[in-house]
This record gives sequence, structure tokens and C-alpha cells, in this order.
Amino acid sequence: MFSLYIKEIKSFLSSIIGYIFIGVFLIISGLFLWVFPNIDNIMEAGLADLQGLFSLSQFLFLFLVPAITMRSFAEEKRTGTMDLLLTKPLTDMQIIGAKFLSCLTLLIIALIPTLVYVISIYFLGNPVGNIDMGSTWGSYLGLIFLGASFISIGLFASSLTNNQIVAFIIAAPLCFILSFGFAFIYSFESLGAFGYYIKTLGIEHHYASISKGVIDSRDIIYFCSVIFLFLFGTRIVLLKRKW
Repeated sequence: MFSLYIKEIKSFLSSIIGYIFIGVFLIISGLFLWVFPNIDNIMEAGLADLQGLFSLSQFLFLFLVPAITMRSFAEEKRTGTMDLLLTKPLTDMQIIGAKFLSCLTLLIIALIPTLVYVISIYFLGNPVGNIDMGSTWGSYLGLIFLGASFISIGLFASSLTNNQIVAFIIAAPLCFILSFGFAFIYSFESLGAFGYYIKTLGIEHHYASISKGVIDSRDIIYFCSVIFLFLFGTRIVLLKRKW
């Protein structure tokens, strides 16, 4: 599994895909946080926090994460290397796990440079250090869980087809629906108190909760459940090739 994980990481970093993902994420987030006039611009808002980064990243991940996962299984199927991979002394879950961890590693690599924003705001605060570090680290943790959930969805979509574009078209709307679809249903007042329970089924509800800096076991369990569900779904799809 480790060798496959290393192979996947090298394939990302030896091709333009990984650098496009990291570059697009950092450029767009940097422009909106520091250059473009908008409500998330740190200098204009005058607030020592990074909530603009975390809210913006949620939308960026909707498109960028499916873009890096779409090739995971679809490309293997298209080139015929999937059957060869399945003959290796690896279980299906080890193959899925290696691809999942490689994508998650790339996502974390993209997040590391944003720590410069934390340091900048720390020294720009009045007084120096006037930043809620608990909320900041909680938001980073939530962003990693969010990205991991999107990765599991993207892998599932990629396992359904041998076309990368189709995999992206499946994954991106699915991520959007699971993020905001339940919150949209909650907006209908006719549902009453029951609407809240529908809202808790959405990723956005738990992401917003953990971003407050309070690590609630319910949020952790939710994200882990979503990740497990889609990775298990990916395994079922792979098993069908053996039937």
C-alpha cells in the first residue's frame, strides 16, 4: 500500500495536475483575501481572522478536489492498468486507501503555504497576536475533513466511469448537493423543527460547527461516516468487476 501511495504522490508531483491544483487554490485565495475588494478582504474588513479563507476554500474545493480525483480510477480503466493493479498483492481497500491518502496529502500540501496568512494576521493584529487561534486551528481541521469528504466522493465518482470528464461532472454536483442541498431544504419553514434534522445531514452544517473552534465528537463522527460511506461504495464498484 505504501509503495502505491508513493507512486500516486509522484504521479501528482511529476505532472501538471498537482501544481495546477496548488497554484489555482493559492492564487485565488490570495487574491480574494488580500487584493480584490470584497467582504473577505482582510485589510478592508479590519478583522484579525481567516474566516474569509475558510468560507472561500469551501467553494474552491467543490471544483478543485473533483479535478484531482477524477483521474484516480477513470484513467486506470481507460488505459487498462486497472486490471493489472487489481492483480497486485493488495486488497481493494488498500488500493482505495492509497489513492485517498495521496489526494489528501496533496490537499494538505496546498494548505501549508496558507499558514503565512496566519502569521501575517498575527502580527497585523492590534495588539499583536490578537487572533483567535482556537477558531483558526479548528477551521483548518474542518477544512481537512471537508477536503477528505470531497476526496472520498470524487474517488467514488471516478470508480463509476472510465472518462475523467464524466467523473468530474458526477463528483462536483454531488459534493455541492451534500454540502448545501440539505441547508436549502432547511430553508423551507413549512418543515418546522424537522427541518433542523435534515440540515444536520449536510456537510456545511458540520463544517460551520467545527470551524468555530469547538471540536465536537458529533462532527468528527459525521465526517468519518461520510468518508467511510463513499470509500466503501467505491469498493463495491470495484468488486463488481470481479463478478
